[in-house]
Amino acid sequence: MAKAPKAVVLGRILRREREERGIGLREFAGRVDRDPAALSRWETGERIPKPEDVARILTVLGIGGQRYTEVMTLVHGAGESHWLALSSTEHRQQVAAFGEYERSAKVIHTVSPLLIPGILQVTDYISAIMSEGGLPPEQAAANVARRVARRAVLGGPEPARLVALIGQAALHQEVGGRATMVAQLRHLVDVARLPNVELRVVPFGRGWHPALEGPFCLMESDSLPPGVFLELRRTAVWLHSAEDVAVYRAAVDGVTRAALSEQGSLRLIADLLRRAEADLPVPA
Repeated sequence: MAKAPKAVVLGRILRREREERGIGLREFAGRVDRDPAALSRWETGERIPKPEDVARILTVLGIGGQRYTEVMTLVHGAGESHWLALSSTEHRQQVAAFGEYERSAKVIHTVSPLLIPGILQVTDYISAIMSEGGLPPEQAAANVARRVARRAVLGGPEPARLVALIGQAALHQEVGGRATMVAQLRHLVDVARLPNVELRVVPFGRGWHPALEGPFCLMESDSLPPGVFLELRRTAVWLHSAEDVAVYRAAVDGVTRAALSEQGSLRLIADLLRRAEADLPVPA
């Protein structure tokens, strides 16, 4: 049985709560009167516990109140072929699950027609999105830190391979102002030269292609099933059925055919950067 995103984040929450209390797997299995192997499969998302099992685990761990309610919401529909977040709580849980998947991903395909993909955004660009989007300062700061941390998957001894398909419109949106966009374009030029990054721009005038339907991220991993993440302003949907993944793999291929080559994309970004730098005000 393939691991569903909701089951994965539920399992990781249960494991983290247990480990934070310093309780070993076998000891805890005895406390909840369950087989250690079954408990391990729940914690890895390979199997989905029944609501009464999760309730017992949380009770034994001493978890109650709002936290209890939040975790219990993950149990229902945990094995379904899609995960639609209809509340702010579930949206936060989805973002947490997305982070878990991204950190274990081998290949990340991100299609972003109007904005720079989150994993490639510089800090001031992220801050502008969060603050101008009307988020409270504390929440905005947390979101900025979380998004900045995502860059780590592109470094290290075994970095993920990133294929970023960016609409030309995203390169012209002055999110955060001219100076911020200059810094953003510089960052794209630098990142595009990494051996594990394929950055392609979809130029204006290419007619219809799948990116015009909206942004999405397709991730593939050795340890987790492939999944597609689509995020809107206050909700998001996660798809992981084989049929849905196949549709979005085909969409990636369609956008790639519409995109410039890596070399042509880099030339376009570098040219935009030179013009933007020339337009920056001269310091007094």
